Amino acid sequence: MKETATIKEYLRIARLDHWIKNSFILPGVVFAILLTGRPASASFFILLVCGFFSTCCIASANYVINEWLDAPYDRFHPTKKFRPVVAGNMQFRWVMAEYALFTAVGLLLAIPAGHRFLFTELWLLVMGILYNVKPFRTKDIPYLDVISESVNNMIRLLLGWFLVTQSALPPSSLLLGYWMGGAFLMAVKRFSEYHMIGDPKTAGLYRRSFAYYTEATLMASAVFYALVSTFCVGVFLIKYRIEYLITIPFIFLLFSYYVRMSFDKDSPAQKPEKLYRDKKLLGLCLVVIIVFIIATMCDIPLLDVLISDELIRIGGN
Repeated sequence: MKETATIKEYLRIARLDHWIKNSFILPGVVFAILLTGRPASASFFILLVCGFFSTCCIASANYVINEWLDAPYDRFHPTKKFRPVVAGNMQFRWVMAEYALFTAVGLLLAIPAGHRFLFTELWLLVMGILYNVKPFRTKDIPYLDVISESVNNMIRLLLGWFLVTQSALPPSSLLLGYWMGGAFLMAVKRFSEYHMIGDPKTAGLYRRSFAYYTEATLMASAVFYALVSTFCVGVFLIKYRIEYLITIPFIFLLFSYYVRMSFDKDSPAQKPEKLYRDKKLLGLCLVVIIVFIIATMCDIPLLDVLISDELIRIGGN
């Protein structure tokens, strides 16, 4: 008989090491400040800390039910079969108590940030239920599994935005681009997992949506999400400041490198919380940030011709 699971094992299913992914709220903060011109203050930084940990707690609540409900399937995965719920002896009542605790703390921390921020945290919580719990369990439906999980990316952008202002919404091009960027990351993760498992039958036992996928369809969907994301982000960047056009090639390079990385054995693409260990990826992200800052601070008059509605005269009549 297995020993009763320890507190440490219960904390493991909350995936505290995944909290780094909630840094995706920061672009929402940055774009809201740039577009609204609201200056940051000491009180704002306190609000930012509360908002970040609120999002972390709600995400952990979602992870808790994810680990519990995925246990019958995770035993078919080469590494996830060692997760505490699969290998341990956890009790349902304590798992639900942990879920309730993270939910309560997350929502309490969201209250100071205003009602729009609170409702958006509730949206994030509901998406965890739709994704994991029957009869919805969107994670079992091909393509909808990626779309429904990656919407959390857009939700995080909104959370960052609402920390700055609740009187306006982000541009739709930015929201859709951020959502599809998350879908790209998720589709590449799926591809990398499917590629690593190497056996379609075993892959289908681990994740039901894999029974309908192939490596080709997963990669094709990732390309589609990347195209939609970069198009929408490009529309947003050029619409609000033409100088942002110079960041586009570097964003393309970042997407391309991420795809190449997915072919690696035990690729970090399967574990987004470990991406910070890939120095090349971090270097590319740093380059994108630096170019974005330069484009924000420096005017490039030569680019104005791209948004001019006048014809370029080359002589003659």
